[in-house]
Amino acid sequence: MKFSQYKLYPEIKRGLEELGFKRPTDIQYKSISAILKKEDVLAIAQTGTGKTAAFAIPVLHRVMELKKERKATGIQCVVMVPTRELAIQITEVFTTIGRYTKVKSFGIYGGVEQDRQIAKLEEGIDVLVATPGRMFDLIYQKKINLNATSMLVLDEADHMLELGFLKDIQDVIKFLPKWRQTLFFSATINERIKKLAYSLVTNAIRIQISPKNPVSKNVEHFLTHIEMDDKRFFLERLVNENPESKILVFVRTQVRAERVAKAMGRVNIYAETIHGGKEQKDRLEVLERFRSGKTMVLIATDISARGIDIPGVNFVVNYDLPENAENYVHRVGRTGRGTQKGKAVSFCSTEEKPMLQEIETFLGKPIEPLAISKKDYVETIDFSEEEIGDWKAVMKEIAQGAPKGKKKKKKKK
Repeated sequence: MKFSQYKLYPEIKRGLEELGFKRPTDIQYKSISAILKKEDVLAIAQTGTGKTAAFAIPVLHRVMELKKERKATGIQCVVMVPTRELAIQITEVFTTIGRYTKVKSFGIYGGVEQDRQIAKLEEGIDVLVATPGRMFDLIYQKKINLNATSMLVLDEADHMLELGFLKDIQDVIKFLPKWRQTLFFSATINERIKKLAYSLVTNAIRIQISPKNPVSKNVEHFLTHIEMDDKRFFLERLVNENPESKILVFVRTQVRAERVAKAMGRVNIYAETIHGGKEQKDRLEVLERFRSGKTMVLIATDISARGIDIPGVNFVVNYDLPENAENYVHRVGRTGRGTQKGKAVSFCSTEEKPMLQEIETFLGKPIEPLAISKKDYVETIDFSEEEIGDWKAVMKEIAQGAPKGKKKKKKKK
């Protein structure tokens, strides 16, 4: 079925056509019709399958319907998301697909001044995309009124639970009309998610895409056993062997991200970082440079693993394995998006083997190991461009970025 065959307003079809959207993905095909019929939806789909458009397209249609047929005013739909980056991205999707409609979409989030956001709200909007903290700030200041809201979308709900937003999600219900349509989207599901979902939805249509395989089939997975102190040499090699590739590197902490970026700088590899310690403006500028290809290596913490649509990422490198197995899915989902192919390479040190076991258990299968001979291992380090003048200082830097509570392995001179 093509988008042209859906009973959507012509303005939406025109926006989709200009974006090159011809046929829906699986999650879109199974979601759009149910949402148009005003059904509650509980959708579980791996990242990169088009979840945002799966709810944005029918929500835009329903808002147009309300505005044209019922002369509805005020905020018609609230989309709750866990991070600022995701709020910006989803707002952009609504705005782009709905460019020929009169639906006004706007995102609010922390980290920026409230004044501009308040001014925009006072002008009147139809779709509000929001992070919980800023939304409740403005609700309590009486700058947001949800009395007319008939649709609630929870995106990346599992991540909102991880970040401690359960009470916020429950509290927002108090400000919404009792009769509403609830759309619940997530890449993973567990008992806590099920409990929350079924407390919010009514006779929901349950949609689950690729339940036996939580990661995209477009991603090849590889594993290398590399000691913690040596990982920077192998990242250097991977970057140099793939000079035209866009590479997203994940580490566990903000400090670690900066240390790894400095290590790359010592071997003449330009890398930028993105994490919660950066100002919102700086994070957005870094993301834009990575999206455009001005920056080819981006080092990130897990704050960037959720829902950020960065086109053309060739490699995701798990420089540090994630402590939460589910985060592996969200990290590698940054590559192999849509119909594109991608590769996920994981560096596993001796102390990270328990984490690897958890990840493989979650995936339901082992990750293919790449055997490295002793000769190749040594040569990778020996042929590094890094000039180590003060070895103790370098080792101190690496140790400061290593996971806490782990014994640092001393490297032989």
